Amino acid sequence: MQIVYSNDGTAIAFDKYGKGPVIILVDGATETRSSPSKPVLCKLLEPYFTVINYDRRGRGDSLDTLPYSVMREIEDIEAIADFAGGTVYLYGHSSGGALAMEAALTLNSKIKKLAVYEVPYNDDPAILHAWKYYLKQLSLALSEKRNEEAITMFMKFAGVSDDQISSMGSSSYWKAFTASAPTLAYDNLFILGEDLSVPKDKAKSLSIPTLIMSGNAGNKFMGITASALSAAIPNSKLLILEGQNHAVSPEKLAPALIDFFTSF
Repeated sequence: MQIVYSNDGTAIAFDKYGKGPVIILVDGATETRSSPSKPVLCKLLEPYFTVINYDRRGRGDSLDTLPYSVMREIEDIEAIADFAGGTVYLYGHSSGGALAMEAALTLNSKIKKLAVYEVPYNDDPAILHAWKYYLKQLSLALSEKRNEEAITMFMKFAGVSDDQISSMGSSSYWKAFTASAPTLAYDNLFILGEDLSVPKDKAKSLSIPTLIMSGNAGNKFMGITASALSAAIPNSKLLILEGQNHAVSPEKLAPALIDFFTSF
C-alpha cells in the first residue's frame, strides 16, 4: 500500500501494479480496492500498464475530509495522476464512471483517454421519480446513522434481490459494506445527483477518446444509456460485452481495456 495526499491534505491509499502507461481505476458505490474483482483485473492489466488501484476517500484505507464535494474527489485523482507522472488513462465503473467523466472534463490534458462501464444514468421518467424518493429516504437513513438500512436500500434500488441481500448480510464483507454506507451520499446525492438523466450537454464537451461499455445480460436501460452517451460524446466508441451484467467479469473487461488504451 502507498499513500498520496490530496489537495486538502486527505490521505488516499492505493496499490500500484506493473509498469508502462498509467491507468487509474475509479470504483463505483461501496467498492474498494480490495473488492474481489479488483486485484484480478489489476493482474490482467499489469503486463501492459502501470495500474493504480485506489480507495476513494472515506473507504478502505483512505481517509476523508468534510464537507464533501465532487471537486475534492477530482483532486484525489489529480494527486494520483501527478504522483504517477502527470498524464494518465482513466477507467470508471458504474457511478465511478460518472466521477471519471467529471475528472476528465476538469483535468483536461492530464487525462489522455477515458473508459467507462455502465454508468447508471437513466432517462425513464418513472425511474427519475423513484430516484428522487430514494434519495430522500437515503439521506434520512444516513443522517440517523442507519448504515445497514442505507446499504440495503441502495442494493434494492440497484435491483439486488432480497435473497441475495440476505446472503450478503451473513458474509464476511457485509461489515465493510455497512462501514462504507456514508459514502453512498457521495455517489448518489452528489456525483449522480437528483437528475439521473443522461447528461448529454456535458458529454458533448468531452473531447478525448472515450470507450463506453455495457453488458447485454443485465438491466436493459444500461445499454440504452451507453448508446446515448456514445452518441453525445464526439470521439467515442460503443462496446457491448457479451453475456455481462453490471458485475462485469475482469476476464471479459481486461481485453477491451487493453485494446482501447493501446490503440492509437
